[in-house]
Amino acid sequence: MTGPFRFTATPPLSLYIHFPWCVRKCPYCDFNSHAVKDELPEDAYIDALLRDLEQELPSVWGRTVQSVFMGGGTPSLFSPASLDRLLAGVRARLPLKPDAEITLEANPGTVEQSRFEGYREAGINRLSVGVQSLNPDHLKALGRIHSAEEARHAVEAARRAGFDNINLDLMFGLPLQTVGQALDDLDALIALQPDHISWYQLTLEPNTLFYTQRPPVPDDDARCAMQEQGQARLADAGYAQYEVSAYTRPGHQCRHNLNYWEFSDYIGIGAGAHGKISDAARGTITRRWKKRHPKDYLAALQDGCFTDGEHELEQREAVFEFALNRLRLKAPFTLDTFEAATGLPTSCIQPQIEHARDNSLLDFDGKQVKHTSTGWQFLDNLVELFLPGEVDHAGDCSH
Repeated sequence: MTGPFRFTATPPLSLYIHFPWCVRKCPYCDFNSHAVKDELPEDAYIDALLRDLEQELPSVWGRTVQSVFMGGGTPSLFSPASLDRLLAGVRARLPLKPDAEITLEANPGTVEQSRFEGYREAGINRLSVGVQSLNPDHLKALGRIHSAEEARHAVEAARRAGFDNINLDLMFGLPLQTVGQALDDLDALIALQPDHISWYQLTLEPNTLFYTQRPPVPDDDARCAMQEQGQARLADAGYAQYEVSAYTRPGHQCRHNLNYWEFSDYIGIGAGAHGKISDAARGTITRRWKKRHPKDYLAALQDGCFTDGEHELEQREAVFEFALNRLRLKAPFTLDTFEAATGLPTSCIQPQIEHARDNSLLDFDGKQVKHTSTGWQFLDNLVELFLPGEVDHAGDCSH
């Protein structure tokens, strides 16, 4: 072993597949997505994804994939036949868990009943539909190309196609949105009876149109009221919050996203995709990312180089990243969980945990760690305590 991480077993493994095209770029979106200008290069992109995956295989030999997530962009722009070929190629190259969760992100404006049926036949068993709002004025303000009726139709069509695990995305804090409108939006979404809801606040991210041309968004008090009253309505409707912006009915937590928040491993393929792989034999944790622009990524079919860069984590980086991810989950964790996920001794993180406890942000009994109500409310402040150098004598990582 050459690296600083000593794993007793490698963490669980997932696969993320990125599709970088949309019909139109939304003004709030900072993801790696590009408006379709010409015909989609479906065949070439599937070829590139499978070639990219083949180059990842040596780093994950013998490991089984627990979940697959096809995100974007708008993956549902691709035909069922293309996604069937992709998933067949994945199965031929990697062992998938028999009950693997396989998610496809879809937008209501790009899908039809016939496509849902084809996606289900291809083995996709979870849909994540980007509704974002059911208010016509707010859909227009967000640059969305679908209507509220199309969103309702998409959910109905997905159910008819056999999907029994559906997530709907909804945002609040939208331009000129009132508290009443935000709650009406949430009530309308709940009425669609999704199995999982991703409900999150609009943020104005750099490199977006909304960042350079700031829209009139609700103030802090209004957004706080939206969140508090909305969370109460979700709870009353039977949706339990298990992550900062994720609410679920029993048995429908997103396993793929849990894999991220628990600091487990994932392969990332596709334009701009990121991955994280732990190597128990070498004692390393490596982050790798792929060429970002679709043209550069597709060109790699010829030169065979899809990777744009990689970085081996240092111990203190791993401690911070574990906290950054794991503290998004409401459930407690144990120090043993930290050791298993990072391959580091508990001495690396215990001083920060104790400091957070002393500041009433965490409860800690010597083994189990959980948020206080204050720690959950001020999560950003809590996570900052785990930055390298924030706590004196933090990070004693001697084994």
